[in-house]
Amino acid sequence: MEKLTDSQINEKLESLDGWTYSKNMLHISLEFENFKDTFTVMTRIAFEAEATQHHPNWANAYNQLEISLTTHDAGGVTQKDFDMAKTIDAIIEAK
Repeated sequence: MEKLTDSQINEKLESLDGWTYSKNMLHISLEFENFKDTFTVMTRIAFEAEATQHHPNWANAYNQLEISLTTHDAGGVTQKDFDMAKTIDAIIEAK
C-alpha cells in the first residue's frame, strides 16, 4: 500500500466528518453517552480491524474514545486508513 501525499490526504479528508490529519496519522475524538456505549463501539471496530488486519491506535476514558490511524508498513497514511475511517464512521452511525 502506497503512502499518500499531504495534498491527497487533505483532499480525501473532505469526505470524512470529524477526522483530522496530524503527525502522520488520521485522528478523531468521539464522545458517547456512557462507557457501555463506548466499549460497544470499540468492540465492533475491533472485529473489523481484525478482519482487515488493520488496527487503530486508540485510547479510552469512560465515554471518550480517541482513534488514530496510520499504516505502519508504509510509514504514513494510505488508502487503507481512509477505508478503516469510513468503516468506523459506519459503525458509529449504526449505533
